[in-house]
Amino acid sequence: MQLVEIPDLERRYKSYPHELSGGQRQRIMIAMSLINEPELLIADEPTTALDVTIQAQILDLMNRLKEKLGMSILFITHDLGLVEKFSDRVCVMKEGKIVEQGVTTEIFSNPKHEYTIKLLKSEPREKDHLLVSEDNILDISNLSVFYKIPSKKLFKTDRFCAVSDISLKIPRNSTVGVVGESGSGKSTLGKAIINLLDFEGSIKFNGKSIKDLRSAEKKLLKKDIQIVFQDPYGSLSPRMTVGEIIGEGLDIHFDFSNEEKIEKISNVMKDVGLDDSLIFKYPHEFSGGQRQRIAIARSIILNPKFMILDEPTSALDRSIQIQVIDVLKRLQDKYELTYLFISHDLKVIRSMCDQIFVMSEGKLVEYGKADEVFENPQQEYTQKLLRAALKYSSN
Repeated sequence: MQLVEIPDLERRYKSYPHELSGGQRQRIMIAMSLINEPELLIADEPTTALDVTIQAQILDLMNRLKEKLGMSILFITHDLGLVEKFSDRVCVMKEGKIVEQGVTTEIFSNPKHEYTIKLLKSEPREKDHLLVSEDNILDISNLSVFYKIPSKKLFKTDRFCAVSDISLKIPRNSTVGVVGESGSGKSTLGKAIINLLDFEGSIKFNGKSIKDLRSAEKKLLKKDIQIVFQDPYGSLSPRMTVGEIIGEGLDIHFDFSNEEKIEKISNVMKDVGLDDSLIFKYPHEFSGGQRQRIAIARSIILNPKFMILDEPTSALDRSIQIQVIDVLKRLQDKYELTYLFISHDLKVIRSMCDQIFVMSEGKLVEYGKADEVFENPQQEYTQKLLRAALKYSSN
């Protein structure tokens, strides 16, 4: 545990996994692998779910351990930036076969196979036109969210402030990005907006406080604000067909005939790039990118006004990420949607977002137009995030 640099070792030795951060849990996994002093460490997507600063820490740690222990590493990842900066040699796989292999610098500078060339060209493009409107769909003032935690005093509970006094406005039909490290409060903010968590302060959607809504208005709010989660494998019921998953919300919010439902399901599947002949298949029969399209279709079919996208591409490889980003952009134009895009992938954020809000320890530390925040960050914390992203990104 000392070797993998776990902080506060004496206390952490007795901790359970749920009491550790994502980066600390990954360090524990590395420690489990190192305890038998292996000659080869197989690292299978070890940094996928981690934010950029923690990702850089873990990769630096693995490099130090490799040198110290004289160990080899087989690094499996879909992140080409990590491959380029971390590996000595690279093997490119497609459909179960190695299609190209060699020294990393040579593969990246002079790829031979068409699949390798396609992967290397799969980079999100910066957004051409930044939309900042005066017409706001969401107005958040002095928002705070508290979690109850056990107290050292008997029969007492303390409160932990996960989001502290945040105020922000989200323009209609725009995409606003929220970035920050793990535990910064990004997902908690999203859950408060969708009214899944109690909060202090004010959240106004279309000019109405969501705290003051009547029962019928709350039901309408659930239709108008939808959320797409990070994990396309865990967010879909394995017991339901694709058609049942996508059309589930229609029975709650609308009164359509069976023929009308099937037609709507078919149309929205085409909108997200899925063949409607797949309507009776189950989630396990689809790839990760296809499952995320199903999750998007499930939200879009209700014709929402506002969507929270919580790390919707982090579990996907870069070429599939590009496809999902393009789908989201097309849907935004077609349905006049507003997105709140939560992510630790700064390239994806820059490709999608008009404005960026940077969070740290539950507080809003910087915000502005996407190009301004990326080109001229004012806060040291934002600069640190961008440096960490650049360190292990592809050129």
